[in-house]
Amino acid sequence: MSPVPCLLSSAARSFGLSCPAAGLLCCRLRGPGSGTRRNMSSKRQMDHLERTASNTRQNALYPAQVCGIINESETVKRLRLAVDPDFSFKAGQWVDFFIPGVETVGGFSMCSSPGLLQREGVVELAVKYTKHPPADWVHTTCTVGSEVAMRVGGDFFFDPSPSDPSVDLLLVAGGVGINPLYSILLHTSDLLHINRMCFFICVCCSTQREAVIDVLIFTLRYQNSITEVCREFPDKFSCDFYVTQPSTDVDLNLQPFLSRGRITEEELRAHVDPQRTLCFLCGPPPMIEAISKTLMDFGLPKDRILFEKWW
Repeated sequence: MSPVPCLLSSAARSFGLSCPAAGLLCCRLRGPGSGTRRNMSSKRQMDHLERTASNTRQNALYPAQVCGIINESETVKRLRLAVDPDFSFKAGQWVDFFIPGVETVGGFSMCSSPGLLQREGVVELAVKYTKHPPADWVHTTCTVGSEVAMRVGGDFFFDPSPSDPSVDLLLVAGGVGINPLYSILLHTSDLLHINRMCFFICVCCSTQREAVIDVLIFTLRYQNSITEVCREFPDKFSCDFYVTQPSTDVDLNLQPFLSRGRITEEELRAHVDPQRTLCFLCGPPPMIEAISKTLMDFGLPKDRILFEKWW
């Protein structure tokens, strides 16, 4: 199956989302926003706890039990975890993931919304296969009923309140960096359902090279969810999916949203307002650095570019 980047763009006041030539997901929301700028080094040899040592963490460690496992693709599994009633998180945050018998602590972003936690007492994590012990455990040993423990952390989140000033929120993700931004997207959809706020949202997904096989099928599930949101809130959301390697394997349900080719810098520039845009980036360090530079070249102040790097 070929890579299917996606772009959600709205007309008039809605979000238009664009991505430069790197593989990424972009989401732009108009509405109140909050977040904390985070800088991280690019030392791949550091483990999760070392890389995130300076990040805010909750003090409590909560037990959790795996209640569902979904094979999103050959390389990505989605875990559904039933958690303690006192467990809470903000859209965009991650967890320290403790596995009995595994010394290394994992670090995985939530790919579900706080609303799902409130409704069902469940959180979801999407884990790409690597030889890193926690990811390897998820793919080779974890079963329904497996017990783990989790601690929430991260200064990269979207948790708006009605009193926050209005901003245009631009989200850009590469690879599994899609997870926290998808959580944010679902959270904004929940907010629309309860009429707490008004958002105009645009999302773009793109993959390239080695990310294609790992992320494509997983991203397609997100795309189907995104198009459902678009149909439910046509005045708030719209979308286009960009196919960089055309194929007949693209889901027919996505054809109405399909565009050919790669999203350009010019398309991204059209949706950056230096006075209003607040950008969240999540993905591999080279992508973060390239997109940050591009945004600053567009005139977006450095302190309005928030990022989290994942390896």
